[in-house]
Parts: sequence; structure tokens; C-alpha cells
Amino acid sequence: MSRADLTAAPERRVLWTFGLLGSELTTVLRRGRTLALLGVLAAVPVLIGIAVRIETGDGSPAGPGGGGGPAFLSQVSHNGLFLVFAALSATLPVFLPLTVGVVAGDSVAGEASAGTLRYLLVAPAGRSRLLLTKYTSVLVFCLVATLVVAVSGLVAGALLFPVGEMTTISGTRIGLGEGLSRAGLIALVVAVSLSGFAALGLFVSTLTDSGIAAMAATVGVLITAQIVDGIPQLDAVGPYLFPHLWMSFTDLLRAPVYWDEIVRNLGVQAVYVAVFGSAAWARFTTKDITV
Repeated sequence: MSRADLTAAPERRVLWTFGLLGSELTTVLRRGRTLALLGVLAAVPVLIGIAVRIETGDGSPAGPGGGGGPAFLSQVSHNGLFLVFAALSATLPVFLPLTVGVVAGDSVAGEASAGTLRYLLVAPAGRSRLLLTKYTSVLVFCLVATLVVAVSGLVAGALLFPVGEMTTISGTRIGLGEGLSRAGLIALVVAVSLSGFAALGLFVSTLTDSGIAAMAATVGVLITAQIVDGIPQLDAVGPYLFPHLWMSFTDLLRAPVYWDEIVRNLGVQAVYVAVFGSAAWARFTTKDITV
């Protein structure tokens, strides 16, 4: 083999990897199931905004007693930008991770059940690179799903309510530009907060050849973790569960920003990514692909 061929080989592998990632993202985002889930996520902020608009039409505060419902709901009628934060607060416990669990659980098992996994492995990427591509596509979907909620909330909030300077949790006022910047940062933090659960779902997906079983198991783990996290007698376990600090993104609305809980949350997600990512790699690289 000539020196030119040796130089070109890594470039071809890189191009093939990006091509595989692009193909994977296209496949995920074009599925009817995925589009339906994203449609539900986009509808949640709109429904919340309409409900608040109707309730506050007579000048009464939003939410029972002015403070019920998701976080920031009572501020939505005063500033539509808060609909972004209220929508993320409403969807993060269940709807957002549910969509991620469906995509992550189906990532490998779905290919196996469809009989296409064996053909993917024939390509020159290898199992490790294929698994990394699958996980990367799930992470991109985490960001896409979060942005769908945030953008829908922003558009609905701007159409239904006044938008301008906002008051932080600390009581200080910040301009609209900074408020939008913090909304974007919050969306990014929420997306990264789902990375640990995505890695867990990927691991579950390597354990079975049934996409439906993998999706159901992943969602079951989510529900179990949420239940355990809500039991006061199990408070000692809570800090080690992936959803325990999901709502820490609210600290980005303080002035100055309170980073401790956010950093702790991201650290927990990193541990889940390392543990279950390694477990998924160990399982997938030794798995006997028969279909």
C-alpha cells in the first residue's frame, strides 16, 4: 500500500463516520414516532400559555393561589419569557426524558429487531465507532427535543404575553437580551442533564434484540427512579439518582448564578455516562449478532 493510500485511509474513515452520523440523525428525526413525540413536546408550552391566558384574562394570578402548577407559572402572565422556563419545568420530569428513553432504547435494539444491525457492522466503522455514533445521535436528539420545548415556549409566550425585562429569582432585573441568553443556557443544561439517562437507555438497548422491550425497560427505569426519588424515607439514595438534580437549572435565574447544584447535577450525569457507556460498549463489542 502506498503512502498516499495510508494517508487517505483515516480520512475515508472520518468521512464515513460523519456520513453514518448524518444518516442516523436523519433516520431518527424522520420517524413518525419521533415526530409525534416532538409534536407533543411543542404542544405543551402552547397549552400552558393558553391556559394561563384564559385564567388571567380577568386579572387574577396564574395558578391556584398564584403559585400552583409548574415552577415560574405565576410569572408567565407578566413576562412571556417565563413560559420557556415553566414549559421546561413541566416537561423535564416526564415528557422530555420519555422521548429520550424511546429514542435511546430503540437505538441498537431497534436495528437488531429490524435485521439491519448485522449489515451496519459489515461497514468499516467497527462496533465501537457504531456505538459512539448511536450515542451521539441520541445526545443530538436530547438537544433537539429541549430546543423544541424552549422555542415553542418562547414563540407562544411572545404571542400571548408581554415580553421585556425580567425579574430573577434573586429579585434583580435583567434585560431581555440577557434573559434570552439565560434561556438558551438553560436549554443547553437541560439537554446535558439528559445525557446520563441517554447512556442508561443505550445500555438497555444492547441487552435485547427487541426494540419495544428496550424502550419499555428504559421508560420503566425512568419511572422507578422518579418514584424512588420522591420517597422521603429514601432520601439517602436520591442524590445518586440521575433525575434528582434535574431541576437545578432554575439556579441559572439567580443573580449571581448559583452554580453548586448545577455542577453537582452535571457531575452525576458524567458518572452515569461513564458507567453505562462503558457497560454498553462492553456488551455491544462482545454481543453475538445473529439477526
